[in-house]
Amino acid sequence: MSAFHREKVLSVRHWTDTLFSFTATRNSGFRFQNGQFAMIGLEVDGRPLLRAYSMASANHEDSLEFFSIKVADGPLTSRLQQIRKGDTILVGRKATGTLIADNLIPGKRLLLLSTGTGLAPFASLIKDPEVYERYETIVLVHGCRQVSELAYGEELVAKLRDDEFLGPLLTGKLVYYPTVTREPFRNRGRITDLIASEQLFDDVGLPPLDIAHDRIMMCGSPGMLEELREMFETRGFLEGSHSEPGHFVIEKAFVER
Repeated sequence: MSAFHREKVLSVRHWTDTLFSFTATRNSGFRFQNGQFAMIGLEVDGRPLLRAYSMASANHEDSLEFFSIKVADGPLTSRLQQIRKGDTILVGRKATGTLIADNLIPGKRLLLLSTGTGLAPFASLIKDPEVYERYETIVLVHGCRQVSELAYGEELVAKLRDDEFLGPLLTGKLVYYPTVTREPFRNRGRITDLIASEQLFDDVGLPPLDIAHDRIMMCGSPGMLEELREMFETRGFLEGSHSEPGHFVIEKAFVER
């Protein structure tokens, strides 16, 4: 298991019957860029059982945080959702991923579009002071089916706004837009529809999508990612990568299991 750090679980919080988050110790040698992911998991019958998880914590924090879905028959998540403080998890030594600022052409506004636990890499990014230096406005969009599933993101943003150091950076720059599809809420609808109709921009009092200024990161359900990719490419936006920065980037490493 030399490819992994063994870390101790520090806390576990169950947000709904399908969502939980947990924190763990962080090896001093584990380095990552905000927005990246690592392979994490458990040792089962002497062998590692792993999945890709974005760090929801920032790279300047001493501990690691992860935000996870619960899948009853998922090989890993059926076990991972049972962890408690003091348990051991495995964290891969190498972090990777496309959701980093260097993979985007410089712009003025950054759209962070997420559904479900796809919020995790953006939880890391919105704690990064450098992101606020690069962009005039950061719009964090989190789409869920039910209002209760927004709780993790709502608490995250509220704490950051009250943070002594990060709070002033967020003021006037971070726009948080939660939306749900299956219950009454102040923002209703699928992210794709809200962008296509320009409802999202109208709701927050910002100008509509503009290829000259907008840069986009996406993480969430495969259906949403494919729809948004088609929408942006139709408008001339180019997908970025480590080798060629573009107007938008997508994290394709995750499958809900």
